[in-house]
Amino acid sequence: MEEAATELNEDSVEETEHPEPLEPVDDGTFFQVTNLLNIMDSESTKTDTTGSGLDMRKTLASVIITEKATTDPCVVMNALIRCLQVPEISTQRKVNIYNILQEIIQQEGEMEEHCIQRLVSIASKQMRDTTEMEGFETAEVASETLVALSRNHFSLVMYELQHHLKPLNLTDEFVIVTLAKLANGNVFEFMPYMGITLATIFTMLRLANEAKMRQVICSAMETFCETVQFYLRHLEDSLYPVMTEDQFAVKLFPMYRYFVTVWLRHQDLEVKLGVIKSLRPMLSLLLPNDDLREQVYDYIPLLLAEFQGGLEALFITQVLRQILEASVTTNTPIPPMLLHPIFTELHVQVCTKTPAQQQFSSQNLMEIVHCFVALARSYPKELMKFFFSQVEMSKEAIRVGTLALIRAVVSADEPKMNIKTIYLAIRVVKNTLSDTRSKVRMAILRIIGQLVLSGFQEKIKGWGLKYVSVQLTLSTYKLTNRRECFYQRDLEEKMVHKVTMDTVKIITSSISGMTNEFWVRLLCYIMETDYTEALTPICISLTNLAENQIHSKDTEAGVAGKSKHVDLPAPQKLLARLLVLMSSPYKGEGRGIAMLNLLRTLSQSIAPTMADMWEQEIPLLVQYLEEHTEFTWNQKAWEDKLIQFLRNSLKKTRGTSWSLRLSKELNNQIETFDSPSLEKGFLYRALGFTLGMGLEADRVEVLLLELLYKTDYSNDFDREGVILCFGLCARGQVKTVLNVLHDFEERIQESEQSWQIGAWRKDHPWRRETVKSALMVMYSCVSSYCHPQMLLTHVDYPITAKIIHHYSSSCQDISLKMAFMKSVVQVTSSIKSIKDLEDFQFTHKSALTSLIVAIIKAEPPDHLASPVRSMAMDALSKLSTLKPSYSSEESMELMDIGIHAVISLQPPGEDNESIKTLYANALNSIKQLMEGLLQRHLDPKGLQETVHIPLKLGQFGILVGLIAPCTCDVHRRTRLASTNVLSSLLDLHVSQTCSLWGASKEQELEKCKEDLQETDMAKISSASSRIAKVVCPEFNCDEVVSLIQKLCENIGAMDLQHDRAAVTWIGIFLQMRVKELEDKVAEILGAILVHLPVVDHPEVRRHLIEGILLLAHYHQETVLTSLLRQPLPMESHLTEVWLAVAENVPFSRTMLRGLLGRLQSRFAARINATSKADIWRLAAVDPLMTLCTVRLLMEKMDQDDTFPDLFPDLLYTFLLQLGSSHGPEAASPVLKTWRLVHTGPLPQEMTLQRITIKSMQLLVKRINREPLEQALEEQSVWSLLENGGTFLEGVSLMARLCMQNAEGSMQRLAELVLTGMGSEVLSCCISSTAICVEFMSDSVLHQEKLLRPVVLMLEKGAGQDKDETLQVLSLRALGNMALGAPRKVKQYRKLLLERCLGSLQGQVSSSVMAEGMEALTKILAELREGDIGSSFEPISEQCRAFFDNESEMIRLKAFILFGKLAKVVGISKKRFFKGEVKRGWVSLMLHCQDPCPNVAQACLATMFQCVHFWGWKSLESSFGHSNDSINDQMTVFQTNMCSILAQKKPVVLCDFLLETTIFMKSNLSRIRISACALAGIIMKQLSAHYLKKMDLVGLRNSLQDLQLDSDAGVRRAALETLKVLDNCNQHWLLASPRGLP
Repeated sequence: MEEAATELNEDSVEETEHPEPLEPVDDGTFFQVTNLLNIMDSESTKTDTTGSGLDMRKTLASVIITEKATTDPCVVMNALIRCLQVPEISTQRKVNIYNILQEIIQQEGEMEEHCIQRLVSIASKQMRDTTEMEGFETAEVASETLVALSRNHFSLVMYELQHHLKPLNLTDEFVIVTLAKLANGNVFEFMPYMGITLATIFTMLRLANEAKMRQVICSAMETFCETVQFYLRHLEDSLYPVMTEDQFAVKLFPMYRYFVTVWLRHQDLEVKLGVIKSLRPMLSLLLPNDDLREQVYDYIPLLLAEFQGGLEALFITQVLRQILEASVTTNTPIPPMLLHPIFTELHVQVCTKTPAQQQFSSQNLMEIVHCFVALARSYPKELMKFFFSQVEMSKEAIRVGTLALIRAVVSADEPKMNIKTIYLAIRVVKNTLSDTRSKVRMAILRIIGQLVLSGFQEKIKGWGLKYVSVQLTLSTYKLTNRRECFYQRDLEEKMVHKVTMDTVKIITSSISGMTNEFWVRLLCYIMETDYTEALTPICISLTNLAENQIHSKDTEAGVAGKSKHVDLPAPQKLLARLLVLMSSPYKGEGRGIAMLNLLRTLSQSIAPTMADMWEQEIPLLVQYLEEHTEFTWNQKAWEDKLIQFLRNSLKKTRGTSWSLRLSKELNNQIETFDSPSLEKGFLYRALGFTLGMGLEADRVEVLLLELLYKTDYSNDFDREGVILCFGLCARGQVKTVLNVLHDFEERIQESEQSWQIGAWRKDHPWRRETVKSALMVMYSCVSSYCHPQMLLTHVDYPITAKIIHHYSSSCQDISLKMAFMKSVVQVTSSIKSIKDLEDFQFTHKSALTSLIVAIIKAEPPDHLASPVRSMAMDALSKLSTLKPSYSSEESMELMDIGIHAVISLQPPGEDNESIKTLYANALNSIKQLMEGLLQRHLDPKGLQETVHIPLKLGQFGILVGLIAPCTCDVHRRTRLASTNVLSSLLDLHVSQTCSLWGASKEQELEKCKEDLQETDMAKISSASSRIAKVVCPEFNCDEVVSLIQKLCENIGAMDLQHDRAAVTWIGIFLQMRVKELEDKVAEILGAILVHLPVVDHPEVRRHLIEGILLLAHYHQETVLTSLLRQPLPMESHLTEVWLAVAENVPFSRTMLRGLLGRLQSRFAARINATSKADIWRLAAVDPLMTLCTVRLLMEKMDQDDTFPDLFPDLLYTFLLQLGSSHGPEAASPVLKTWRLVHTGPLPQEMTLQRITIKSMQLLVKRINREPLEQALEEQSVWSLLENGGTFLEGVSLMARLCMQNAEGSMQRLAELVLTGMGSEVLSCCISSTAICVEFMSDSVLHQEKLLRPVVLMLEKGAGQDKDETLQVLSLRALGNMALGAPRKVKQYRKLLLERCLGSLQGQVSSSVMAEGMEALTKILAELREGDIGSSFEPISEQCRAFFDNESEMIRLKAFILFGKLAKVVGISKKRFFKGEVKRGWVSLMLHCQDPCPNVAQACLATMFQCVHFWGWKSLESSFGHSNDSINDQMTVFQTNMCSILAQKKPVVLCDFLLETTIFMKSNLSRIRISACALAGIIMKQLSAHYLKKMDLVGLRNSLQDLQLDSDAGVRRAALETLKVLDNCNQHWLLASPRGLP
């Protein structure tokens, strides 16, 4: 077989190396297949990038090839095989080919043998030759192809694989993988090869050192073992020679041993996992063998050791469980010495916290439980002994884990689990009963419950039931006495309580014949516990117990016999407890239904006479609770149902003392509930009802007295509860109740006389007034509930008499008064509710009325302090309905008292809700009292005489405004009626004020009334206007405002005539009173502006706008502020107002100046208002709204007006506004009184910058200066101004162009600029200074005699250090004096030089330094050396210090200034300046090659100007006369310079070399290059004598450091200089005598 496989393999190799087929191949088919494969390859690429949308073409190509193979499979397979042999074929194409080949192989059709052999050979080779870098994808599909071939050609495939599986030779991993797949898919065919395969693989185990190979072998072994198991289960179906199970086991055991002893110790967790997973199927074959089983036991310690490693514990536990269960089933014990390690390892995993990396901890615990169950079946004594040793430890986790395992053992449904095991387990549990920790208690309770569920009920009787009872009591006590700081402990205790409840439920559901002791404990628990949340499960448990006892005859007889000797709770006590608790039926998980079911079950035991009725009533109550939830039920309806249930129940016990005993139990429970609570409220109600049904009056009296004495009257809830209880009891026991109250009063009479009622109670001392108020309300409550006939007998005495007595004998504080009033209302209402009163006369009505009137009069007249006032009037209202009736005088007096008690009250504030409620109640009470009294005595005439209503403030104007438009109504009767109303209103107004209304005015009003009867509307309008003029003087300013507001409101309400009359009245009142209305302008204007948008008729709108303009003429500032505080965008009605302003040119110019003043006020110093006009003028307005208004006026004013006088003010204001929009003041002021109401965001173009720019453009257009307009557009001034970064440039350019094209406005503009420079607002100061920069370059300031103040302001700006921009602009302006007023430079030279020099010293910015040097350059051009004075030296020194500054600008300005100094210097300063030149000469020579071209050019010019200070003519003539480049010229110049210095001043040249060395560390690479070059030139010129004195070592180090420079030019320059240095050293050696040979 091996030889045949070898020959086949050699043939396959030859075919692979020579791709020509064995038989002719159809080239057409080959090319067709190739094209389809190309499509699949291209679609695969596209799919990777674009998604799965192109998979259809790939699938279609594969289907075409497969369909082609159905007709001619051999040709297609040869073509595919040929494609596989193409060199450098892609991995994807190989995968596609193999997938197609697998589909072809699966088709039912015959294929030629040589084709199959060829495919097997190629697939085998490519499977084995695939490298890891290719991802094994080809190997996987090749392997799958071989597996597919094996279904019909198993021998060929198997021979090929066996050929590559040789002993002691590690084969390829995919050979083993494929063998495993073959075994799994061809079980019976593979069996003959199984033995040799396992034997061969075993020889490879020592050679498999890589983790990947070990994993493959483990996985294969897992598959082989599962295959063997399948084979053994279906052994009868096999046709091959068989192997027995023992034979397989013998072959497997060496491999198992090697896996456990060697590979399981591998460090790789994946290898360990593979080994563990393979052990389970191997053990399935090994453990049935008796001989091998014991050998497997020997390797258990190695498995246990793996628990300490990082491997997932679940897989190890599964193997261990398999071994232990096999030990049980085969009854083959594990060696005793291994038991304790097994116990320990498994127990530790249960009791310790699972590591975070363990993913299967819960499954592992389940497996461990199965292990312990198996151990308990075989080794119960040893296991329980181990458990006993563990629970003796004090650690909670160990005890809890051990108890959990015991519970699992108990719960195991194992037939071999004998009673002895349970007995031992209970012994272990009993050893932990004293542990008080929560988790241990829960574990014990769960074991007890599990014992019951497992059928060991008898084992828990005694200790188990007692423990459950104790835990129930203990957990309840801890929960009812818990503390807030022990939240975690409370949660644990809740869990204990829940587990206890579950255990009780299990016990009561499972155990029949329960001990009487446990039954009593549960019943007592219901009666005594304060933790009501546990009542529901307890009631359910008791119900289950009771039902079990009822249905179990034997147990029933036992319990009945014992119940006579056991102290069970009394039936009345149990019923009372359950009734009260059922008043809150949805608490504690719905305890109401559980308690009802318990009552129904115990009905025969509680009261046999009630049992039949309860069988009918209780299901109805349960149904009600089931139909509702705690959110839908009604508390009162439910309590009514319970009371009805109680009534029906007590009816069944009539003639007995049952109800009295129930009352006693209810009374005893009062102190067990908190106040307030629903349960206690129902308890008082039930007690009163039950007492009312009692038959023994003397015993009822005892209970009522006891209740009176133990009540805490200071507690409102308890007091009201007792009152209700006495009222309900009075339904059936009214005499008894009255007797009890009388007896109680007599008993406390002595204490009352001594004012020591509190002596009756030490825990809750009584207050005298509290008891008396309670007694009063008790008497009134008795009257409410007692029978009507009994009420008429007792209402006068003792009820009302006692109420009056207790009130009269008290201190009559507020609480007593309220109780007294409440009692009176209850008594009178009770009497009134009786239908047949006949001639009943209420004897005490007069006395009660007197007391109530005294209470009302005692109340404070101007404010409300309590509801006593309204309650007293309510009591009077009730009393007035009873006989005897009040007389007319009494009624009038009562009305007068009530009116005076209410009318003087102050209306409550909006923020005091309680006073508002009291006030509303008082008004309602007086209304009801008045209605009751007036309906009986007063006729309409009397009512008219009684009531008088004066006009309030503002009502006169409102009423006149409402009536006035009707004087122009189209109907005559309406006009006359409105005039009569106006006349009446005037009379009323005159009567209330000291008016000068005379007869002449009355006559004029009558004439107007006559004219209103005409039909001509013109005459009617004239008459209405005359009426307005007549009545106008009668109005004060507030009334005028009210009138105008009302007239504006009426516009549009009627017709056009009414609207015309309204605006006519408004106009007349404004014309006549406008000067007096200064304080009311804002209100009037607001009313007009609010209603102006809704006015449609143009005439009416025009009149309203004229009114606004009239106000603006006299009160401009107020009107401006009001108009400017309207929201943007500007609405049409507001635009119309401003258009009306623009029509009047003088007025519009006035308003325009006012608007400018508003804009300029933002930049002026804040001043205090001295008048009301100042307040309005200084009020904050939105600058954007102001700008929009200015632009609108400029646009709409007379086009012939070119604003000659307003141009500078407008231009300057716009520039300031634009500057502020770019500065910190850009945000609009916050207006606290302004409410902006935007329907949407403002347009993007409506910003401060855009509106200001548009306004400036409009201004330039209006002044008719086309050159200026054209210049501004050409030079893009508008764009510069709009951009914050170029704003100042734009300002300067604007000022320059205005000076050129608007000369006439410059004087005013200069004055404004001077003012702005002194502003405290920074943006204003900066903008003004920017304009001044241009003015200083012109003669305008000098001509207008403004130069001196401007210079002083500029000096101040240049001297400050808060803002850099202002400092720069000030220096620039000072420098420009040399351009605009050169003759004045000498006059101000000291100031100029001092300020400019100051800008060069101290901590100042580079821009300030640069500007200062530029200013000095300009100033020095107009001065001589003598004019400069002592400033020359510091200027020169400071200027030279800036030669090497990092800023290019500073270097440029410094070189220019130094050149200017060179021109200015005279004889006196020449020597000093010559020294400065020498000190800066190295810098000058180096910076001639500065990286900045401008700096280099300026430096070159300055150096050329300073050459003559050396005094060498030859040096002056050696520069600038050649056509060479600047660098070459500088090299020549430096060489000549150094040559001359070496001859004349070698010491200076040495200093130059030292200074040049410093420049080698410059930050500028060009300077470092120049320094290296200059150092080389100097060294070439210096003699050896001077060179020896130099620090050449330091120079060499500096040059060597430059060899590491990042700039290549620096490295080259340093290298050249090093060469020069080396040459110098060689010359020294040659020149030295020691250097000679």
